[in-house]
Amino acid sequence: MTTPDRPAPTSAPRHPAAPLSRRLLAMVYESLLLAGVIAVGFLTPHLLIGALLHRLASPGILWTHLFLLLALYFLWFWLHGGQTLAMKTWRLRLEDARGRPVTPFQGMIRYLVAWPSTLLGVGLLWSLFDRDRQFLHDRLAGTRIVALPR
Repeated sequence: MTTPDRPAPTSAPRHPAAPLSRRLLAMVYESLLLAGVIAVGFLTPHLLIGALLHRLASPGILWTHLFLLLALYFLWFWLHGGQTLAMKTWRLRLEDARGRPVTPFQGMIRYLVAWPSTLLGVGLLWSLFDRDRQFLHDRLAGTRIVALPR
């Protein structure tokens, strides 16, 4: 029960924002894990049916396949527990600004904005000046990466 001098309890405990160094190390580890995801989900099918696809698959189709494969990987993990494989290892979790699970819309916005944000380096530079040290794509999607206790 809440009273004027006692605020309502929050639905989820607030975890501290993850340090930038830990998030960057998790990104490096994630890139290593993604090599396996790409090998299984992208290269293998194209090698197995490469002769058939050689004339049918344009580079645009191949890049689209890769883009969608990675979207499936990230969105699945973000929407089912908020942690990719690398994030589990480094005890990080993606959540919304209030500490709740990420919505599908937030996950999609984060994924789409993370490409230019990360590849161009703007999102990484942004984190140096952001008041919570969050990446630009997290700020725009209304998400944050938090550190989990041991």
